[in-house]
Parts: sequence; C-alpha cells; structure tokens
Amino acid sequence: MTRAMGNTEHEVNQALFRVVNEIATDLAGRPVPRVFAALRDQVPTAAGLHNGELLQIAQEISIGRNPSGLQ
Repeated sequence: MTRAMGNTEHEVNQALFRVVNEIATDLAGRPVPRVFAALRDQVPTAAGLHNGELLQIAQEISIGRNPSGLQ
C-alpha cells in the first residue's frame, strides 16, 4: 500500500467515525428507521458499509450507544 492510499483510507475512516458520532449524538434513542435513514444519507460511500452494517449501527444508536468510540 502506498502512503497516499493509506492516507485516503485513514481520511475515509475518520470521516466515517465523525459522521457516526454526530448521528449518535443527535439521534440517540430515536427509532431505528430514522437513525438508519440518517446513516444511509450521510455515511461516505467510500467507507464501503452495506445496509446490514448500517442497520446494526442504527440499532446501537437507537438504544443510546455511540459505536463511533469518539464519545
């Protein structure tokens, strides 16, 4: 892996964690469909998460957990 590729991957991961943290902060305890829609709309495509993974994250946020680790 080249340094540029590593930096890009790092940037995508950071963007993913920031988005998940923002959604978890704003939508903690909200219904899963609302959280899922926000994740689907805001998570960078480059992160490569499929709907099943987004749904799992939405379920965690819906019960008040912040899976980003950035609390």
